[in-house]
Amino acid sequence: MRISRRTTVQLSTLSAALFLAACSSNTSQPVSQFSAAELEQRNQTLVAKEKELARREAELNDMAMKGEQSSDLLLPPAAKSGECYARVWVEPQYKNYTNTVLVKEASEQIEIIPARYETVQETLLTQAASYKMTPVPAQYDSVSEQKLVREAERVWRIDRDRKSAPASSNLLAAATDHGIDLSLAEPGMCFHEHYLPSTFEQVNESVLTREAYDEVKAIAAEYRWVEKQVLVKEASSRLEKVPAKYETITEQVIDVPAHTVWKKGTGPIQKIDAATGEIMCLVDVPATYKTLSKRVLVSPATTRKVEIPAVYETVKTQELVSEAREERNTVPAQYSDVALTRKTADAKFVWHEVHDRTQPTHTRTGNKICLTEIPAKYETIKRTVVVKKAGFERTEIPAQYETVEVRKLVADAQEMRTEIPAEYETVSLSKLEAEGFMEWRSILCDTNMTLTNIAQIQKALLAEGFDPGRIDGVIGLETMAAVNAFQEANELPVDEYINMQTIRALNVAL
Repeated sequence: MRISRRTTVQLSTLSAALFLAACSSNTSQPVSQFSAAELEQRNQTLVAKEKELARREAELNDMAMKGEQSSDLLLPPAAKSGECYARVWVEPQYKNYTNTVLVKEASEQIEIIPARYETVQETLLTQAASYKMTPVPAQYDSVSEQKLVREAERVWRIDRDRKSAPASSNLLAAATDHGIDLSLAEPGMCFHEHYLPSTFEQVNESVLTREAYDEVKAIAAEYRWVEKQVLVKEASSRLEKVPAKYETITEQVIDVPAHTVWKKGTGPIQKIDAATGEIMCLVDVPATYKTLSKRVLVSPATTRKVEIPAVYETVKTQELVSEAREERNTVPAQYSDVALTRKTADAKFVWHEVHDRTQPTHTRTGNKICLTEIPAKYETIKRTVVVKKAGFERTEIPAQYETVEVRKLVADAQEMRTEIPAEYETVSLSKLEAEGFMEWRSILCDTNMTLTNIAQIQKALLAEGFDPGRIDGVIGLETMAAVNAFQEANELPVDEYINMQTIRALNVAL
């Protein structure tokens, strides 16, 4: 964390220094020497430098955190039993690339073209057109028209005479209720009220003189004697106890399970000064057992059910053969014919128009209604109306003009801009593609390295076209040079050890 903090402070100070230097350089120069595009380009360059410094600062902080995390990995991850591991430093990887750099910014060359003028003749207005207004009097006429003084009126009365009394609302309601639609009546129409009495007829009707009834006769029940089995004691059951059964058995159980432990290796055949010196081997420890005796339940304690049958006795009982019943004989009802007077229609009032002769005159009640009408009244009125409104007559006065010479602009002053392109240069740069880091690698050490294994590796290198020197089962300078050459050719990790990735790539079985 101390390295990370120092790096952060240094980068932040450097960023501030570059920013202040850029600001001071901008303020010290006259504003007139730079265009708005040049100032914008310089501002974008400073912002890009700030972003690059912030990115490098974040990368250094990330490297410091990864270093702290890797220091906590004290043992190899996903280790296999019987293999040895060494911690090695993997160098960072860089990538070369080219970049185009601005050498001279784009600019413009400006040329001014002056304005052009010409003299022309124009007609100017000396006196505007106008007009003169002459008044014209209005024209009138006299007309006659009929004015309504009193509207026509319709009134229901008890007779056609206009001096007769008006009909009451009850009388009009009675006429409406008994079939007269007053809204369809015309002036001069009259309606009478008639009273129609009730009507009757003589009919013969059968009348009940004696109702129907039943004659009842009782019949006694019949019985017989029979023998039956009667339950004296119901069936039941009892439970008997059955004891449990056991047996003794022996078995082997794990005392200490099989496991693996880490043991430090004594180092590979070659020197280990270039690495960290940490070599760990994962060793198998077999399981241990012991014999135990135990009593096992064969069958648990239980109960057994014993059935007890039911007990019966024979008894003599009286049984019903047929139940008591009754017999009924129906005697029919008796009727007689009687002469009756029956009403066929109720008394009622009816209304109809006076010229309708369907009802006799003696049935009239004296109630009568007639629709009378008082015509509308008009008076003749004369009045004066305007035929043509008063106004004015308009007389036009033409405009007057004069010809003069005028200097006019033909073309405005212009500027011609010629673009001068920017100049660029291609430079070669390199960038970090992968950070350096520490990792555990499976290697050959004195626990899994034999003369036979080394000889197989030397033969495999020779078969792949890499000369390991003498095939003697001993790792020397020539053998390690061939191993490193094979690793580089096959993009394998290159270090001071013979790692397991290289052995698998050579198809050597240990």
